[in-house]
Amino acid sequence: MSSRRRAVKSGERDTPRVERVDAGGREGVSTVWRLRSLAAGRDLLRARHATTQAGFTAEAIPRGRLKHHPILVSDGPQHDDQRRKVARFLAPNVVQERYTASMQACADRLLGEAVTAGRCRLDELALLYTVEVTAQVVGLTESSVPRMARRLVSFFNQPPFDITRADLGRTPRQWARAAVNGLLPIGRFHLADVRPAIRARRRNPRHDIISHLIAEGYSTPSILVECVTYGTAGMVTTREFITMAAWHLLRDEPLLERYLAAGEDERLAILHEIIRLEPVVGHLYRRAQQEVSVGDGDESWTVEPGDLVDVCVGAANADPRAVGERPLELCPGRELPAGVNPAVLSFGDGEHKCPGQPLAMLESDVLLRRLLALRPRIAREPELGWDHLIEGYWLRGLELSFDEPRSGVAAAEGP
Repeated sequence: MSSRRRAVKSGERDTPRVERVDAGGREGVSTVWRLRSLAAGRDLLRARHATTQAGFTAEAIPRGRLKHHPILVSDGPQHDDQRRKVARFLAPNVVQERYTASMQACADRLLGEAVTAGRCRLDELALLYTVEVTAQVVGLTESSVPRMARRLVSFFNQPPFDITRADLGRTPRQWARAAVNGLLPIGRFHLADVRPAIRARRRNPRHDIISHLIAEGYSTPSILVECVTYGTAGMVTTREFITMAAWHLLRDEPLLERYLAAGEDERLAILHEIIRLEPVVGHLYRRAQQEVSVGDGDESWTVEPGDLVDVCVGAANADPRAVGERPLELCPGRELPAGVNPAVLSFGDGEHKCPGQPLAMLESDVLLRRLLALRPRIAREPELGWDHLIEGYWLRGLELSFDEPRSGVAAAEGP
């Protein structure tokens, strides 16, 4: 089977479609289900209130000290209430109307600097861009974006872990390192970015998430944790996707020309197909709290309470029974079953589906359209690596050059 997928991790499999790996009585180790079938994965993710978040080290986060648990790791009615209230900041029409102009201005400014310099590292430019866009939505607007970006990146300097183990398989020394590497950046982020933003919003509330959290009675520690969640989630995944999408488009001349000539709907269809093929978050983990039935065609299985479930996003997104022929090719506009998101599971599904999908796709399109209209050349291919915290890929060092330094980005103007 031919493949256009670039982010291929050694050891990843696409079979069996549903797999149960028994713990074999080993203390502290979970029975694990691996779901590579899209149908089975959606059954699990849509089993409302029957599972809890287990990814992103959610089960190791202390629950007793915060009245409001972070939206990424909360579950049940509290999570439903949080999502319902935050939806007004991330709904597609709100994103279009409220944030498009600021995205365009930010993209034009950063690209203007890159063109003047004659080259750029796209992962670095995309980092500044996504942090600035996310900061506007969240309300983290009282500090330097480049410095905040460095602080957010430092959160990911964590030791590896084994999610199937109750202690994550870390040694005491690794836990100590995790605490230091996590708490110090959080402290700096609080003092330099979050505290000034909270003070400003208490004096002058705006239409942003921090103002909403203050109105909801969130404590300062709870607001800090939410800002960490939104800041890192809004930055890391979109940054990697922008770099990956540019890499694909610059190495596929017909697809690049199609993208640049297309209207917004078709451009977004191309980007959705790229992220279907190259999901940034490769695995979604849930802990069963009740029996859950998952099915694949004529077969079905029962996940027992306490079992850990790994929804293998890369495999499910390329499930030929769901996405059709040539699942590892780029086919924008491919026919999908009714109700299947064009990104398939790249933004999750069910109660924990990422609410930021409209924002991520629009901001990616705004930057990529302007960047690619400048006709950059790849001066250096990126390095591909893997992040165990988000179970996804990273790309570093994609260097782009422009034919000659210019003083503006006239070629990329337009909405």
